Amino acid sequence: MSRRPLVLLSLALAACVARPTGDTDDQSTGEPATTTGPTPDTTGGTTTAPTTTPATTLPAPTTTEPTGGDPTTDAPEPTTDDALTTNPFIPQPDGGPQIECDPWVEDCPEGQKCMPWANDGGSSWNALKCVDIVPDPDGLGEPCSAIGSGVSGEDTCDKHMQCFDVDPVTLQGTCLAMCTGSPDKPGCDQPDAICSLSGEGVLILCIPTCDPLAPDCEPGDACIPHPNGSGFICVIDAGGDEGQLFGACEYVNFCDPGLLCIESRFAAECDQDAIGCCLPYCDLTAPPSCPGAGQECVPFFEQGQAPAGHEDLGVCALPQP
Repeated sequence: MSRRPLVLLSLALAACVARPTGDTDDQSTGEPATTTGPTPDTTGGTTTAPTTTPATTLPAPTTTEPTGGDPTTDAPEPTTDDALTTNPFIPQPDGGPQIECDPWVEDCPEGQKCMPWANDGGSSWNALKCVDIVPDPDGLGEPCSAIGSGVSGEDTCDKHMQCFDVDPVTLQGTCLAMCTGSPDKPGCDQPDAICSLSGEGVLILCIPTCDPLAPDCEPGDACIPHPNGSGFICVIDAGGDEGQLFGACEYVNFCDPGLLCIESRFAAECDQDAIGCCLPYCDLTAPPSCPGAGQECVPFFEQGQAPAGHEDLGVCALPQP
């Protein structure tokens, strides 16, 4: 199979960005968050996807607005402009975040932990502070509660953990571990998680990984590529009842589980005027089963670039010249 489609498909993801929760404006610029990435190089060369520093803010209580989030690293690989969790989008303050402690080394007094919070009364994590660890705290992967608000910096999780994916109404979420190591060499102690950094070091979380061919994310989440190309992560499915096969999309986490938002030109059934279209992942080793007319199962990664366990991952797409 031609090597060219590999580049096209991986870069096509840059055209779909993750949507801020409860608002369609990019909170750091005031501009719409539905901007697209660069057009893939059809000559077979490579282009660089936009640098993605996520945004993670707490949505106002609503049942109609999509929720998306996005941890990112500063590597230029497939996926979003912002795409990670349910409490999305961290605008970056002009003066940088207010740092009162270091979450990497947990330098707070005994009985406290270093936590991100909104120091301006807003809905975006933009600073770090020491907070008390509650008695009998919740552990890794356990249900938890944010205290006061989702961006107060206070929760019921143990040290070096944060209550994340918080429901804006009930303030219930799940305890996720913070990254280990350092900003220059981040990692996770959990083998089934990827370290995602955002907000100029304010948010350092280990996000659960997933297999797009056999998604095992929590209900309401979707399995999308991590921005640094190191694997796939579970994030909120911002599409709700939308995001079905061949449906229009603008955000990488808008499509239903098993589908991915890529450029509309990869399927004749897609609206060619739409920014993106929800198309299925496929298994390169399985019999042909792509639903679109003339589609083939095209390798998702360039040869030799697939993370371990994803060598057979493809996406259904029309072959490109």
